[in-house]
Amino acid sequence: MSQNSAKKYLLGVIGGGVMARAIVCGAAKKGVFAPQEVCVCEPDNAKRAAFESEGYSTTENARFLADNCAYLLISVKPQAFCEVAEALRGARLPVLVSIMAGKTKRAVLSALGVEAKIARVMPNLPCSVGEGMAGVDACGLSQAEKAFVLGLFSAVGKAVEVPESLLDAVTGVSGSGPAYVYLFLQSLVKAGMEQGLDEEQAKTLALQTVKGGAAYAEESGKSYEELIAAVSSKGGTTLAALASFDRDDFAGAVSRAVDAAVKRAKELSE
Repeated sequence: MSQNSAKKYLLGVIGGGVMARAIVCGAAKKGVFAPQEVCVCEPDNAKRAAFESEGYSTTENARFLADNCAYLLISVKPQAFCEVAEALRGARLPVLVSIMAGKTKRAVLSALGVEAKIARVMPNLPCSVGEGMAGVDACGLSQAEKAFVLGLFSAVGKAVEVPESLLDAVTGVSGSGPAYVYLFLQSLVKAGMEQGLDEEQAKTLALQTVKGGAAYAEESGKSYEELIAAVSSKGGTTLAALASFDRDDFAGAVSRAVDAAVKRAKELSE
């Protein structure tokens, strides 16, 4: 923490919701920092108390964080940012890390009315169980600052560095992606129940199949074509199911869904 030694805290966090809690607590468990190096700005008494019970400092004053933290994680809903910007406007800001969907770096800095270093990150919900995926634009940060930001999100899953121009694509694939997985699981469970399984049986079969399939894909290093072939036997059940997917243009449906999410992300950032 050498270059940040003048600051009281290494990390300040504006917004103590589910995502912020997942990132902060997950990173602390991995040793990225100690709870005593973090201060969370949150108006809700219960949320502040939850952080305090685990050794984190809290405040209701966003300006205090700007003055006392080396990095400032902005983790509020985009529609709540106007109030945050008003509190921070004109302050001498530390390195900013924004996880607000649809808010470009230029829009954030324009609202704040100052120049500052800023990283923009698109994480996803599985961060809350340490299996998240984050796209990170850290252009303009020093190597040490970039390493801190990437380490923060790698602590709760995986992080990949991309230019800001590709963050909408990240949103369409991994930001919104967990919902696609849940929809597939829901549909697979329903299909299993239609074939006579009870709900608990179908849930267990579907969830473990998706979980195991993803784990094997990652572990094996095989292409998806090879993996599909490994499950498929000539004239067998899998090929019958795959042919049905093909007739229904499953791949096209996925492509169109991602495209719709990306277009909406672009609209939100305008």
